[in-house]
Order: sequence, then structure tokens, then C-alpha cells
Amino acid sequence: MSTEIKVPVLPESVADATILAWQKKPGDAVKRDEVLVEVETDKVVLEVPAPADGVLTSIVADEGATVVAQELLGTIDVGAVAESAPVAAASTAASSASQTTDQATAGTGGATSPSVRNMMAEHGVDRDQVVGTGKGGRISKEDVQAHVASVGGSAPTGLAASPAPAANTPAPAPTAGLPPLSGDREERRVPMSRLRARIAERLLHASQSTAMLTTFNEVDMQPMKELRAQYKDQFEKAHGVRLGFMSIFVKAATEALKRYPDINASIDGDDVVYHGFCDIGIAVSSDRGLVVPVLRDTELLSLAQVEAQIGEYAGRAKDGKLGMDDLTGGTFTITNGGVFGSLMSTPILNPPQSAILGMHTIQDRPVARNGEVVIKPMMYIALSYDHRIVDGQGAVGFLKTIKELVEEPAKILLDI
Repeated sequence: MSTEIKVPVLPESVADATILAWQKKPGDAVKRDEVLVEVETDKVVLEVPAPADGVLTSIVADEGATVVAQELLGTIDVGAVAESAPVAAASTAASSASQTTDQATAGTGGATSPSVRNMMAEHGVDRDQVVGTGKGGRISKEDVQAHVASVGGSAPTGLAASPAPAANTPAPAPTAGLPPLSGDREERRVPMSRLRARIAERLLHASQSTAMLTTFNEVDMQPMKELRAQYKDQFEKAHGVRLGFMSIFVKAATEALKRYPDINASIDGDDVVYHGFCDIGIAVSSDRGLVVPVLRDTELLSLAQVEAQIGEYAGRAKDGKLGMDDLTGGTFTITNGGVFGSLMSTPILNPPQSAILGMHTIQDRPVARNGEVVIKPMMYIALSYDHRIVDGQGAVGFLKTIKELVEEPAKILLDI
């Protein structure tokens, strides 16, 4: 009996998807719920499992093809057993040994998915330089990351919520992803990934359809650093997660959103929608680009719960395991450019939200305290907001509230 493999039902906001990679080829045995094919949308990568045990008999949509919801991808012969003859097995073994030898001397000719090709282009890596460890010599993202690390590059981490790097952390090479300067005036054209195209579309829409302004302030991080140094071991022992700066900023932003409801609102046509909850998106860098998973009901979460969810999202973003539900909604966004060494920036709104908070690197700077100049670990913070709905006074007050709460974290714990 034959059964069909179809594209999963896509969210209403997603019109189509792209076949990223097949994990099996026709004739291969498959197990129920085993991942057969990865389908990339403009937000996440969806894994399509096998509906039953059997043999994959056909592939209708090849890698790189554009498909829509419920479109046929291939077929499975349910209950069938894959053919395996001794001669075929010997031939396969010989082919595998030959391919292994070729890979060891001159790279690999294995197939690559569009996302892997994009990653190699971004890091300026030629296909022949990478040894594929996948089936049939297929090159995976892990193979590219291992190669980049082996030659002294920096593989993507996907951890945008980590503490800021030390001042002496080397910056990424400015030519990463570009062809080497050989004097031959080489150019390289790389297709834009679906996620990158979607990011470009949304950022352009935000800049063209909102009256966006940015206001700045700076935060003395000394109290937070002292709090973290004093309680980080106890906190980790009690809750199983590390105490970072992001959870404090999330809780501070949550309290500020309660006091300034316009910043937790959005425009829908001629209406202003005020949200009675705080769903805060945390911008996370992944090897596919920037994604913004959402922490739901942060007004109900403890610091430990916030840290745990951020850590989970960061790990799933790195592995490409975020789902559509993780990325939809959100009433406010926080982005932390400080993990990359950014001193100051003007973050762009994440429509239809009316504001976004930008965190930056912590830097020791001279500041005036009680008539004296002292050195303090300072962080610039920025709030970009839609002036159509948020007045300047409210934006400044919101940012000042975050500053006060972070500089006196006991107020967050005491809810004052």
C-alpha cells in the first residue's frame, strides 16, 4: 500500500516554503516518525516525518523546489522492505571507501542543501575544502562549522542572550563571507535565503511605514555585576540555570510596560490595541539569520524561568529547532548588540509592535558621582519607538524606568 508525504499545514502568514534537504533517497527504508525532509519557510525549518514504516518509493519535489501547504512531496510503500543484495552491498561499500579516500585528499563532492551552500558562501569556504560526514558524502552545517573553526574562523553560535564579551575579544574578520582579495576582482553571487529575504522585507516595511524615533540613556551596571557575583553560584544551584543580565532587563522592561501601556500597544488600522499581557521577544542570532522567539506572559515569570526559557530558545535556534509558535506574536522586543561588541545603535522596530529596546556592550567609563570622577561599568541603552502612538515623554520615561530598576535590582524583586 502506498501513502503520500505532504507539506505540513503552513501558518496563515506563510504562503509557501522551499525544500531544504531530503534525508532519504528512493529505495531507502524508513521508520515511522523518522525525519524524511526539511522544509524551509521564511521563519523556521519544518521537519516532515515519515507517516509509516516502509520504503521511500519516489521524490516528487526536489531540493530547492518551492511548495505550498499539503503539496505532494513523495510516496512511501507502507510495509515494504528495502532490497539488499550481497553484490549491491559490496558495491556500496567499495563506493563508500573510494569516496572516503577522495574526500581525504581533495575535499568532497557530496550534495549540499541551500542553507549549507549559503553558510559556505557567508564564510568564504569553497566546497572542495570541506569533508562531508553525512550519508554519501553530504556536507552538513556541522561540517562547515568544524572547517571554519579548524582554520581559525568563528563558527556561528546562535547565543544572542549571553553575557557581553570581554573588551579584548577579537572581532570577526570584516571580510567574512566575501571572496579573498586576490587581485582578480572576483565577485560572488549568493541567493538570499528565505529568512534573510523576510528580514529585509520587514525592516524596509518598518522604516517606511512608521514614524520611528530613538531615545538613549545609560545604565550603571555595577549593582547588577555585584549582585550577580554574589549570588550566581547559589542561583545556579537552586534553579539549574545561570543568572545573566538579560533576565533582569526582561523583568525591568515588563515593569516599565505596565507603567507605560502605549509602549505595549500596537496600531491596527485606525485602532490602537492595548495588550493586557507582556509577551517579550528576544532577538537571537542563528546561522540562518536573526530570529525573535517570544517569552509569553513575562509578568508571571520569575528570573529563573526567564533565564531557562532564554537558554532553551538559544539552543533551539542554534539547532534550527524553533517552531512557528515560538516566533509568532510578541508585544515588545529586546535586542542585545552588546554580545557582538556594539557600543551604541538604533534598533529597528519589529512591526506591529510600537517599540524595541536595544542593549549594548558594557564598557568602563569615567562618570561623575557625588562631585567626583569615578570609573564605572556603563551600558548605553536605546529605545526606538513609533511616534504615531508613543509620545517622546513616555519613551523617555520608559527608558528611565528601566535604568532605575536595573541600577537598583532590589526594586524588581520587591515589586516597587
